[in-house]
Amino acid sequence: MHGTVHLFEHLPQVDETPVSADVHHLAPAVRTKPLVGLIRNPRSHGNAGREVKREVAREAVHKAGRDTPENLAENILVETPRKRGELTGILTRFAKERVDFIAIDGGDGTVRDVLTLGTGIFGSSWPTLILLPTGKTNALGHDLGVPNNWSIEDALKAAKAGSISTRQPILVSQRDDERSKVLGFALGAGAFTRGIALGQRGHNLGAFNKVIVGLTVVWSTLQSFFGRANNPWRRGTKMIVRDGKGKELTHLGGLPEDERYLLFASSLRSFPLKLDPFRGIEETVRVAVMDNASRGMLLRLGAIFTGRGSDETKARGYHVFGEDAVELDLGDAFILDGEAFPPGQYRMSAGPTLRFVVP
Repeated sequence: MHGTVHLFEHLPQVDETPVSADVHHLAPAVRTKPLVGLIRNPRSHGNAGREVKREVAREAVHKAGRDTPENLAENILVETPRKRGELTGILTRFAKERVDFIAIDGGDGTVRDVLTLGTGIFGSSWPTLILLPTGKTNALGHDLGVPNNWSIEDALKAAKAGSISTRQPILVSQRDDERSKVLGFALGAGAFTRGIALGQRGHNLGAFNKVIVGLTVVWSTLQSFFGRANNPWRRGTKMIVRDGKGKELTHLGGLPEDERYLLFASSLRSFPLKLDPFRGIEETVRVAVMDNASRGMLLRLGAIFTGRGSDETKARGYHVFGEDAVELDLGDAFILDGEAFPPGQYRMSAGPTLRFVVP
């Protein structure tokens, strides 16, 4: 995010491209050295002021033995898109070149954009992915255990040793138009959206990653707990939640039946600050919902954040569950991996299984 939270006017329109039929079932070409397609977001926090090609060459040959910067860098296709729309052409080129790896140099938002615009090209048959976490927030990098100084050379050594982990993003599609879709790993609505806006202000003050998560949680909780009933931090958001069969989630009071206080969904397995809200839930699409912001509920946030919500907590209006698919009717914007998307009627489901190189 840059300056303020960007609000998309609509979900990206994703079509199958002609190259997709040719690449879905093709194995990478046989090479003595793997071919890496690198997408670097020049606006990512960790990339500010770095000259791309020189840095890539230096990282690629770090401890690479007899290889020189020139001959090893030949196996890295470097792309630095300035606009999201350029990603489709870049990923199509990578597909035609049959790259062995796609490296994503950026934060959570960059990963979301690459996965969204690449889904029409690669479908469920993506090359192995390398994450170079250089964004202001890197929740996926934390989940994978990838350090901020992770380099392509480090990743290729790990890949050669077979160090691979799989993840599935959440696929969010518009219910009346399946071409309108976006893929990401952490979705929130209601008070979560207000918290992200607060977190953006923290970014502008120089706080990032775990620090901003902690500050946002503490400040949001204090505002909700000590604020009056009409405090913006305690108000609800128009929201209806249904399971994949269309059954509506029971509302347990504290706000009007068509409003909820907060929704958070994610397919990540671990979170910063040892948070574990989905403890024991195995499904890919995991969802937590708070019907209200009563003080009795807020006093139990510690247990909620660590996956230890009691039956009494749930009786006060807390839901946590896993589903193959979840339908959402949202009256306000939702946040997916750091940026906002418009109100509407959506379906969340599990996206493709992706292979990531890990330390």
